[in-house]
Amino acid sequence: MTSEPDRESHWRVEIAPLQFADLDRVEAIEKECYGMPWSRAMFAGELIKSSSICLGALRLERLIGYLIVSLYVDDWHIMNLAVDLAWRRRGVAGLLLESFFARSEGGRERGYTLEVRPSNDAAIRLYEKFGFVTRGIRRGYYMDDHEDALVMWRENSPGQAGSEG
Repeated sequence: MTSEPDRESHWRVEIAPLQFADLDRVEAIEKECYGMPWSRAMFAGELIKSSSICLGALRLERLIGYLIVSLYVDDWHIMNLAVDLAWRRRGVAGLLLESFFARSEGGRERGYTLEVRPSNDAAIRLYEKFGFVTRGIRRGYYMDDHEDALVMWRENSPGQAGSEG
């Protein structure tokens, strides 16, 4: 009689720094998720910056999501977060954010910021779950359809609650 595989290890997602070798998969996810995807050069530029944290979510060594964050003067700016469509709503984005916050805690940074489409309810709920609040609007921010962007902010609070996975 064979035993069933450990369900926890079967669904385990590892968070690790993105590598240049991941760029093909990053581009595929980006094109799947966004109408105006970043170019390969934009991702490569973030990977080489010492002021960026670029993380990938891997399941069985396959990239299923990524997070790109840059430090600007004294705040972290979440630039890009995407998850393979087949892996959405399974906690992958939350795991990426949790890992990033753990890596960035305790520095001189005063907080975290991002822009998000007002029409992206799922992303807004995720960011609110991580303590972000809307602080403003950038009118016509998105070039593809001129949709506004909500500017969201989170204070740098070590140990702040986040997602349950």
